[in-house]
Amino acid sequence: MTTTIQPLTHKKWAQAIAQPGKEFPLTPLPILWGQVPEGLRGTLYRNGPGRLERGGVHVGHWFDGDGAILAVHFTDAGVRGVYRYVQTAGYQEESAAGKLLYGNYGMTAPGAIWNQWLKPVKNTANTSVLALPDRLLALWEGGHPHSLDLQTLETRGLDNLNGLNRGLTYSAHPKVDDQTGEIFNFGVSPGMNGTLNIYKSELTGKIIQKAEVQLPGVPLIHDFVLAGQYLIFFIPPLRLNIFPVLTGISTYSECFDWKPELGTQILVIDRETLSLVSRGETESWYQWHFANGYVDASGGVVVDFAHYKDFNTNKYLGEVATGKTLTSAQSTLTRIHLQPQTAKVTSVEKLINRSCEFPHVPKRNLGKLSPYTYMSSHREDTDISQEILNTIGRFDHRTQTFTEANLPENCYPSEPLPVEDVHNSQQAWVLTVVYDGNSHSSEVWVFDGDRLDTEPVCRLGLPTVIPHGFHGYFLSAK
Repeated sequence: MTTTIQPLTHKKWAQAIAQPGKEFPLTPLPILWGQVPEGLRGTLYRNGPGRLERGGVHVGHWFDGDGAILAVHFTDAGVRGVYRYVQTAGYQEESAAGKLLYGNYGMTAPGAIWNQWLKPVKNTANTSVLALPDRLLALWEGGHPHSLDLQTLETRGLDNLNGLNRGLTYSAHPKVDDQTGEIFNFGVSPGMNGTLNIYKSELTGKIIQKAEVQLPGVPLIHDFVLAGQYLIFFIPPLRLNIFPVLTGISTYSECFDWKPELGTQILVIDRETLSLVSRGETESWYQWHFANGYVDASGGVVVDFAHYKDFNTNKYLGEVATGKTLTSAQSTLTRIHLQPQTAKVTSVEKLINRSCEFPHVPKRNLGKLSPYTYMSSHREDTDISQEILNTIGRFDHRTQTFTEANLPENCYPSEPLPVEDVHNSQQAWVLTVVYDGNSHSSEVWVFDGDRLDTEPVCRLGLPTVIPHGFHGYFLSAK
């Protein structure tokens, strides 16, 4: 069977998702350019929707695709990669049936309306990953994580982390304290009003402490901030109209109402006790992702995040699944200062006038002052309503300068991950998976974190095209 590529009326990026991603077993990866740094040792894991259709029927939103994970093992003996779908119960059932059976964030279950009750939302395990000492977690914020083998990516099944009761969810954005090994995360339980469930785990992933905070309505909370001794949640002015979802009339995506008059709610949580320190309110915005947070010398909290003026980003992300976008939804790297004892915001500042998504700081700087923030962005000549993120960059907070990678046209990098050299903690390598729309191929690129605007130090070939994904994690060998 020949591979069908989307017509050229679509942008080149659409070719990467025109067909489901093809799995491959543990395979040596050829070096196409340069050489692998001696201090780059460990495994890169990346997760994203690998399949956006089945039986000729497409999903309703980019968030609905089945999760597929790429692992790239950097060892003294060379580099090997493996790409596999997470074998969720829903994935296996739909594979056997040869068609879509379940509803999800942007789609209702196919067929009669009673299928909405017979076939609940499928856990797609498609958003992020967390590498624990003995297993990999495939994360999706609407349910429990799935456990996988760290080397082969064989799916072991759902994982309750010795503390997730049935019905509790576990977000795709845990925060790991690099010094203590503590893992913090959350989940939202819907109802007439939502409940924010907060979790603290030891480095094995085992949940050792839980707390609950009542929420106003049912908001969409995707990420949060670890800032020194605080966990901070920004609740955007978005509320779920739950009745049409429960009755199967509409999807979750369609039933989130943007209510800017509510403002952005702020919750400050003590990381030791998981108790509520303060609640506050500020101006309206939306955010998917935070870069970092820390406590400054005055005791105030500084938080950096990707700021959207509204929720049009959801419409844009839904269009991505079709291979053609029309909606403009730009976010910018923004900083706020707040007083933790009152949750009062004292300033809101745009840091750079460039698009920003998937922001990251080096692991050792999470929750502390970081000189750099790495991010995905758009080239300056990009029509952001029709292109996906097509470059990566580094913002230097000390000099207020933005350094951009020089990627060829029609090349689309994934979220950039800064990785510490095992021999030199001051050296960072930046890893990204690049889809080349000119050759319809995917590669792993390694940049010198201090020379992001020069050629990558290494490019590795991948056996198949890796569809555009969301988040990754690097497990260091040291």
